[in-house]
Amino acid sequence: MKTSYRIFITLTLISILSGGLLSALNNVTEPRIKQHRVRALKAAISEVLPAYDYYEEISKGPVTLYVGKKKPDGETVGIATRLIGSGFQGKISIMVGIKPDFKQLSGFKVLEQVETPGLGTKIVVDPSNKDNPFWFPEQFKGLTFLPAITVIKNIKPSKPAEVQAISGATISSKAVVSILNSQLPEIQTIYKAKVR
Repeated sequence: MKTSYRIFITLTLISILSGGLLSALNNVTEPRIKQHRVRALKAAISEVLPAYDYYEEISKGPVTLYVGKKKPDGETVGIATRLIGSGFQGKISIMVGIKPDFKQLSGFKVLEQVETPGLGTKIVVDPSNKDNPFWFPEQFKGLTFLPAITVIKNIKPSKPAEVQAISGATISSKAVVSILNSQLPEIQTIYKAKVR
């Protein structure tokens, strides 16, 4: 009985100390993680929008729009928003910039993804393309998205709403386009409802 009692006390003390240590560590790291996320968000907004002086936030439910403005008259230069959808392996999170006329994208950046290493991860950077490792995301800058973006294989895009798929990662390429095609109309509706 004494042995089992000692084991119980020892395990209880280890659990209490471990829990306390994890809690203290969380209290130290949580503010830093939040600060890092805010910096990463601001950097992504700056990357997908044309030059702006400040931005205003418009929120509706889980959707937040970042409306880039120019001084002195507050002219809108673009709208940035985060879109999340399903990829081949899991969720893909992207930040897109949209021109104020809601016809073209001004920028595109993959924030998070868990696609297949060496294939689907080429939606971010393609190390096998020595001339331009960022060719896939760069296709979206200035891309027309109305009526819908289409994915083409093995040839260069010839129309304003076409995107070339990544060879060997067509599913990831189509997933990105599907996220854009399904969510951009909703973003436009939210923006127009709030601006009026």
